[in-house]
Amino acid sequence: MTAELFELEMLGGPTERRFRKLRPEVEGMPWGTLDITSSDPATLLAARTTWTTAAYQEHRTGVACAITLRALIEARAPLDLIAVASRFPLDEMVHVELCARMAMELGGGIELHFDPDEMILDVDPKLPPLLRAADCAVRFFCVGEAISIPLLRATWHFAKHPLPKAILGRIVKDEAAHGVFGFTFLDWAGPRLTDEDRAYLGKSADLAIAFLNDQWAQIRRAPAPDHDGDTLGWMHTADYLALADRSMQEHVIAPLRARGIPITG
Repeated sequence: MTAELFELEMLGGPTERRFRKLRPEVEGMPWGTLDITSSDPATLLAARTTWTTAAYQEHRTGVACAITLRALIEARAPLDLIAVASRFPLDEMVHVELCARMAMELGGGIELHFDPDEMILDVDPKLPPLLRAADCAVRFFCVGEAISIPLLRATWHFAKHPLPKAILGRIVKDEAAHGVFGFTFLDWAGPRLTDEDRAYLGKSADLAIAFLNDQWAQIRRAPAPDHDGDTLGWMHTADYLALADRSMQEHVIAPLRARGIPITG
């Protein structure tokens, strides 16, 4: 399929008003307060690239949350667990808007192309319902969302300007529930999983971890942007990568192994 340009829009009118009632904190953020007049073009480009990419990644996570929600319902997971997960797609759409608007505050998003059919590695439909749900929980939440908590929290502490700090603070608050969800699911599903199921989930986790390690390897190879923190609202590369390595062990691999999920790394 031909790659599509990553563009976003709001329907407006009554639909947007309902959306704002669901998440009124978005409009209360200090939009329009970021002064970029003294920032050099290279710094602004790095900032716009970072925040546009973040918007796309949050969009991808929205797909992952929706897939997981369907799998939970099909597996007849506990109703309260499903109800908690039902909020996650909304959270991710809010995060998409926040990151996209931050990019606009910096001068506009970059041109980013993607394949809608390749946004997320979907769950194998041939798996039984419980294992489908567990696969989603492990890949998308025990790995993807769990690793985001310490990284986002550190980035939030690093940000100085009120706007990126407010945006990151909102995302951190939402992600706290996302990050523990996968392990909560495993604690419920654990007695129902066979040794073969756990081995399968270990391979799924390895795949998700390898994907992140590949992303971090690309960051290591790329020139580190020279930024002041206020404009970019992002951590310095070396600090980020060091924290990522520690967090992978502490917040992903160790909790999975503690629940009987074999991890190769």
